[in-house]
Amino acid sequence: MDLNLLLALDVLLEEQSVTRAAERLRTSPAAMSRTLARIRRVLDDPVLVRAGQSMVMTPRAVELRDEVKAVVSRSRALLTLGKPLDPASLSRSFTLQTSDMLGAALTPVLLARVGAEAPEVTLRFAAEAAEGTPALREGRVDVEIGVIEHVDPETRSEALTSARLVAAVRPGHPLIRGRVTPDRFSAAAHISVSRRGRAWGPIDERLDAIGLRRRVAVVLPSHTAAMFLARDTDLVCLTPAISGNGTAEALGLHTFEVPLELPPVEVGMAWHPRNDADPAHRWLRDHIREAVTSLRLL
Repeated sequence: MDLNLLLALDVLLEEQSVTRAAERLRTSPAAMSRTLARIRRVLDDPVLVRAGQSMVMTPRAVELRDEVKAVVSRSRALLTLGKPLDPASLSRSFTLQTSDMLGAALTPVLLARVGAEAPEVTLRFAAEAAEGTPALREGRVDVEIGVIEHVDPETRSEALTSARLVAAVRPGHPLIRGRVTPDRFSAAAHISVSRRGRAWGPIDERLDAIGLRRRVAVVLPSHTAAMFLARDTDLVCLTPAISGNGTAEALGLHTFEVPLELPPVEVGMAWHPRNDADPAHRWLRDHIREAVTSLRLL
């Protein structure tokens, strides 16, 4: 299969429409239909089949989609090899996915760095619901930043830094008075932060190892929501210690060290290999790496 057929196949599988694919490749629907017929002969597979008013991919097409996109991306990078990236003339949108806490601290730093070099670049932040989905593989997210888990096997990842967890409570909370021991800490009612609704985590495992158990009164999907709730109740929430994120201070919360030996929260970034050779994507990853480092996670 020649490169032109691969390019056409990539667009057809993405659009799942002969008409829309023809518009993107600036050709006629009739010509695109002939190209699809050639692809079907080469692959000995229908590739796209009619389903009512739309077209759907065959199992063989689904199997080929990611690899075709990766080959096309690598081919484009190869053909443009040697042409230096000019960030000042770069006009592109990148989609990032991260947690609310890390995003609040990272966004101002990253925007300043990117905007200084590439004023026409737009950064879009995807909802946290994209985490743990095939968003990187499908191209809906360019870079995932945070605790990298449950990624596809081919996904590239890089460790960036680590942070420790601290506890946050309202002013006047009983735990503020006197030394916080594991017994006092576990006796308080807690907020569990989990996008998957889990009430049990590393802190519970550590407490269990010393014969203690905390009571989780509520499970929330974000650290920001947990801190707002902690401000108005006697509940304890845990949050990463991120320098530059003033949410706890802005809410008037008191933070203190957790009286347990907890593993650090490992922060990294992940991306799909189709973007490995893309100069603009590499440039963005460099800025993400430097921006995360500058946060001085504690």
